[in-house]
Amino acid sequence: MSTYDPAALECLAAIVEEGGFERAAQRLNVTQSAVSQRLRALEAQVGSVLIVRSRPLRPTSAGQLLLKHTKQMRLLRADLERDLQELAPSAPGGTRDDERISIAINADSIATWAMGALHDLVRQRLPLEIIVDDQDFTQEWLRSGQVLGCVTTLKQALRGCKMVPLGAMPYVAVASAAFAQQHLPQGLTPHNFRDVSFLSFNRKDDMAAEFVARAFGLKRVALNHLFVPSAEGQMRAVAAGWAVGVVPELLARGALADGSMVDVAPGRALPIQLYWHCWNLESELLDAMTAALKGAAAEALVP
Repeated sequence: MSTYDPAALECLAAIVEEGGFERAAQRLNVTQSAVSQRLRALEAQVGSVLIVRSRPLRPTSAGQLLLKHTKQMRLLRADLERDLQELAPSAPGGTRDDERISIAINADSIATWAMGALHDLVRQRLPLEIIVDDQDFTQEWLRSGQVLGCVTTLKQALRGCKMVPLGAMPYVAVASAAFAQQHLPQGLTPHNFRDVSFLSFNRKDDMAAEFVARAFGLKRVALNHLFVPSAEGQMRAVAAGWAVGVVPELLARGALADGSMVDVAPGRALPIQLYWHCWNLESELLDAMTAALKGAAAEALVP
């Protein structure tokens, strides 16, 4: 079996993570020519193209396998650093800044429960990178080898990975009190949902449409959308009276309690089941991250 140059593997990872050769060179503190040479040498060794020179750049299937291997090596080095720190606490430690441990989490989990789960790991100087995507798409980051774990709505574990159920996050439809009084005095109904706009993260986000369809037993719905790509931004947009937001009940709880927002579909909630997927490796760091996320989810989410 071939032995791959760690510097060349990190070069491949830098190109993918930074989205280009120039930024990869800046991160690795080498010339752009050196980055190209390392990649060509690795491609020659593998006997396959590793990067598709498109916009944006993307790894080929072979590139994805080597990228996954590189991140697994980072995880092993991070485990080693933790063990060495326990033996010699006064010694300088910590994984190199360019060897980040990456996970993918949906924005609503970041805005509610997930950040607290990772607090202790970050305090231990773990160079964490959180990639944000829709909960239905975070698993693609794991499939491509770009992250070591993800929070997703998909239950089926990928090959070589394990799955841990986290619990359900209930979503409710809310609006500012003034918006609801003006546009939805009777609340949200099957007859008036087309008369108002709904907030979504982006064009991949179908949460609002799924909520309306399930709430009223409809097969397919078309909504008027306003796109605001952050959980906190959506809450500010709801408070400003822009539209109806289908948001985590955890996020809206305070505003509902003080009356600044109202539930426009009382008694109706959309529970979204979440799962943690990660590589099935023997790793103290990965086990600690899994335990932390599972514990925080148990406190915040619905079993």
